[in-house]
Amino acid sequence: MDISLQQIHSLIRAVPDFPKPGVVFRDITPLLADAGGFARCIDALAEPWQGSGVQAVCGIESRGFIFGAALAQKLHAGFVPLRKPGKLPPPVVSVDYQLEYGVDRLEARNDALHSNERVLIVDDVLATGGTVAAARALVEKLGARLVGASVVIELAALQGRARWHDDVPLHALVRY
Repeated sequence: MDISLQQIHSLIRAVPDFPKPGVVFRDITPLLADAGGFARCIDALAEPWQGSGVQAVCGIESRGFIFGAALAQKLHAGFVPLRKPGKLPPPVVSVDYQLEYGVDRLEARNDALHSNERVLIVDDVLATGGTVAAARALVEKLGARLVGASVVIELAALQGRARWHDDVPLHALVRY
């Protein structure tokens, strides 16, 4: 792990037994509060995509907005928020996806992306993979071309990467 990734890793706080016993929550707020650490995080998220022609960065609600907007600026791309239901004015396009105990939905404006626009998906955490897979389905439903996805944290034990098709890259900065 290089010095930048070590610094990013050191700024992610482990909170045991939150939100319930047995869970170790990975708190990114110290990373966000550290100007240098956050800048290095955005640089590291951008690095694999430099020169790939990304035209839009889709950030997944809500913490994906933080990283996605900054990453879009760094890559000279537009930013498209992928929202929870009822947060965008119509008309929207939506994708339902399975949660451990139910169903959720992601939405985007129906004109948010253009045919064959080169898109990168960004979120803070890859856990079971349902949200990032839904984001991918939404991008494809809108007719855009997916370049890849980036996450700050991958919780490898939850095997979320298995829900991602290997035809486009999925980049994680830190793995637990």
